[in-house]
Amino acid sequence: MTAKHLQDTTTLQGGIQMPWFGLGVFKVEEGAELVQAVKSAIKHGYRSIDTAAVYDNEKGVGQGIHEAILENNISREDLFITSKVWNADLGYESTLAAYETSLNKLGLEYLDLYLIHWPVDGKYQDAWRALETLYKEGRVKAIGVSNFQIHHIEDLMKTATIKPMVNQVELHPQLTQTELRDFCKTQGIQIEAWSPLMQGQLLDHPVLQEIAAKHNKSIAQVILRWDLQHGIVTIPKSTKEHRIIENAAIFDFELSSDDIARIDALNQNLRVGPDPDNFDF
Repeated sequence: MTAKHLQDTTTLQGGIQMPWFGLGVFKVEEGAELVQAVKSAIKHGYRSIDTAAVYDNEKGVGQGIHEAILENNISREDLFITSKVWNADLGYESTLAAYETSLNKLGLEYLDLYLIHWPVDGKYQDAWRALETLYKEGRVKAIGVSNFQIHHIEDLMKTATIKPMVNQVELHPQLTQTELRDFCKTQGIQIEAWSPLMQGQLLDHPVLQEIAAKHNKSIAQVILRWDLQHGIVTIPKSTKEHRIIENAAIFDFELSSDDIARIDALNQNLRVGPDPDNFDF
């Protein structure tokens, strides 16, 4: 079912509700701009915030969360907060320690979702065992992976006792990840898109311009709507309040099957981020 509202959720394995739409903070530096972006998002109805240890901004994200809770009269339980363990900390004990570090920086007692950031060969199995421990102890509500290809997930499942609940990957109209999406769907793993707007590289594409004009929407809004209609959780990044509002104004229109087919056809298997199989860690 396509999300009808900014706070609509998908149900992950284990029963946790994850918002379809959230705010990403990749490469947003610590400081007032970051805190304000998080506060603006929550003020305008966002309930999901996605960060990572390697972004080096968990402290500011936490400050924004705490200030937004006070200013908007909402509770921590209303929010869905994600972070990720970095490659240097993959391992059983080191992942458990990294989780504590992230919690301390964020000033939170638990995370809603904790992800292995990249599939570093020979290391993610022990890290996954740590995530399973955190999950079984109730320290984290859901666990998952990021940037995992099909073969990484299959390899992980040889030793895992809990299946990943989410796989967050680079996904946009020029990298539609159809095979991976189909695989994850059969496994009950929710796909989540990072860099859904291809870091702005699609914002003058003629096909997208035409579809956007037809719906009287921006290209960004069309792409984010395309995500939702494909059942993809999406977390666009912005620090500007007007853009944060605009990105979320996608629940009052629907793309036709023809629109979706035309956007699907833009795929070129083109990445703006690293290839998980050829990433120099």
